[in-house]
Amino acid sequence: MTNQLNNEVRTRSAEDAEAKEPLWRDLVGEVLRRERRAQDRTLKEVADAAGISLPYLSEIERGRKEASSEVLAAAAHALGLGLADLLSLAHADLTHRTVRHLRPATARPGSTLCLAA
Repeated sequence: MTNQLNNEVRTRSAEDAEAKEPLWRDLVGEVLRRERRAQDRTLKEVADAAGISLPYLSEIERGRKEASSEVLAAAAHALGLGLADLLSLAHADLTHRTVRHLRPATARPGSTLCLAA
């Protein structure tokens, strides 16, 4: 009984952490999809321009695949973005989603950590 309770607590803690910090592939996929839709372009148009398959691009947008940097760069370029633009947009989304959950109560505004690749 105690083991089951410990497992449930660990599972809930992992789920809480995931809810606060999305996966990189989810962030990047959401940015790519948002940018594609903002340009009113189809998956096929962007996949063809990027030189990747439509099903693969779809899986990237849905956060189902961890794409290589080459594939991400190709998808970004097909949308008129640089890899730095994609990284910046994903970073902004991550910061927006997680800062309010992870910032200690004593942290000063503007004192969040910024990472660049």
